[in-house]
Amino acid sequence: MLTKRKIQTTLFLAVAIIILINVLSSRYSFRIDLTEDQRYSLSDATKDILKNLDEPLTVTSYFSEDLPPDIEKVRQDFKDLLIEYSNRSNGNVVYEFINPNEDQEVEMKAQQAGISPIMINVRDKDQVKQQKAYLGALLQLGENKEPIPFIQPGAAMEYALSSGIKKLSAKEKPVVGFLQGHGEPSLDQLIQLRQQLNVMYEERTVTLTDSTNIPFEIKTLVVIAPTDSIVERDFIFLDEFLSRGGRLLLAINNVKGNFQNATGELVNTGFSKWLSKYGITIADNFLVDAKCSSVMVQQNQGMFRMNIPVSFPYLPIISKFNEHPITKGLEAVLFPFASSITVTQKDTSIKFTTLASSSDKSSLETLPLFFDIQKQWGSQDFGMSNIPVAVAVEGKIARNSYTKMVVFSDGDFAVNGEGQQAQQLQPDNVNLMTNAIDWLSDDTGLIELRTKGVTARPLDAQLEDSTKTLVKYANFLIPIGAIILFGFARFQYKKKIRNIIKSTDYV
Repeated sequence: MLTKRKIQTTLFLAVAIIILINVLSSRYSFRIDLTEDQRYSLSDATKDILKNLDEPLTVTSYFSEDLPPDIEKVRQDFKDLLIEYSNRSNGNVVYEFINPNEDQEVEMKAQQAGISPIMINVRDKDQVKQQKAYLGALLQLGENKEPIPFIQPGAAMEYALSSGIKKLSAKEKPVVGFLQGHGEPSLDQLIQLRQQLNVMYEERTVTLTDSTNIPFEIKTLVVIAPTDSIVERDFIFLDEFLSRGGRLLLAINNVKGNFQNATGELVNTGFSKWLSKYGITIADNFLVDAKCSSVMVQQNQGMFRMNIPVSFPYLPIISKFNEHPITKGLEAVLFPFASSITVTQKDTSIKFTTLASSSDKSSLETLPLFFDIQKQWGSQDFGMSNIPVAVAVEGKIARNSYTKMVVFSDGDFAVNGEGQQAQQLQPDNVNLMTNAIDWLSDDTGLIELRTKGVTARPLDAQLEDSTKTLVKYANFLIPIGAIILFGFARFQYKKKIRNIIKSTDYV
């Protein structure tokens, strides 16, 4: 039987334990990150960047307040991240949060610092209204400043912060060269790619002549979609570049689609023959895939003529990626008019890795080829699977120098184009190219952070509507059913215990 003294002792111990836990937690903290991609843990790359900070870095966070919960969560996540940065840097990262909406002068200061306001929809008294909001930050190291104009909900927050710090603290940027002179797209046609690269790299065009080889300061040379034949002199320069440890990225179109006459054409650059001596072959064929993008076709609908999207298997959407730093976090990349890649292992010390391949319903078509837009594609047209379209190679590829090379069998997936033909690319298209350049050029590990964010996991578009409905309701009802089942089981267990106690005879 509980006495008054025992109750007082128990209460005293409970209060003392709570106070002790609060005191200890204020001085020492730890977190267990159970997310699959360790979303709430700092990467080794970030820890290395913070360890090398030799002076205080200030982060001025411009965040609006009283925003919808899903937007407000960005502020809390960013604050949690800054706490981790501050702890890891031994206090070298200091931060403050400012609400620009409270003061017009502060708002002006935020905009002058490069923080972009956005308009969001806010529900107020059953009405939806638009509100100006700020979700950005300004990094300052000494006299140098670097803005993060907008932190998008679900985006790679750690990459934005760490790459900004890296940019401010780096003494020299690695130089990435872009080969020109063979019909390659100019740097102006690589808008999104350059936006990502200029954070970490210095970009430079490279034109080869009899007296001009690839400069020694070029760490990685990028060759995107040449259309003209490459002269033998330039291939010799590429061999020499690899033999001295230079890193090479090739995005090569062996074939292309001509929508003017609806035919497929061969693109003869000479790279296929040159690559074959390194054990890589890009075939003269077209990859077709049931998982593909669409083209707009004019069709008569009653009295009207309308543009109707029609699936076009020559525009495969690649979503099968092997585990590799280049492909980590990627979900889907559009590879227009890609070809198959085969690898012949000539030296076991050289490591070949297939980065991306087609879906389980794919095939290959050879030249000459006429595009039949009206063709009704069936399963009999996709009798192949897992056809490689991208490979990574590392080792002593040329002579005795260790180097790396990445080869894509499509050169257009990261090209925006120019003028009225310019197009906005899906983020993963640009991420794949940037990740490849990072893997070739940067050894800090920041590559793994670019795609570290909230991962979208959409249902497979090929699923039947009934299956999609079943999955949707199962996701909604199963957790509720599990809780009800647990409650019922617990109730029955307690009831059984009470019955046992009641049925027991005490002397």
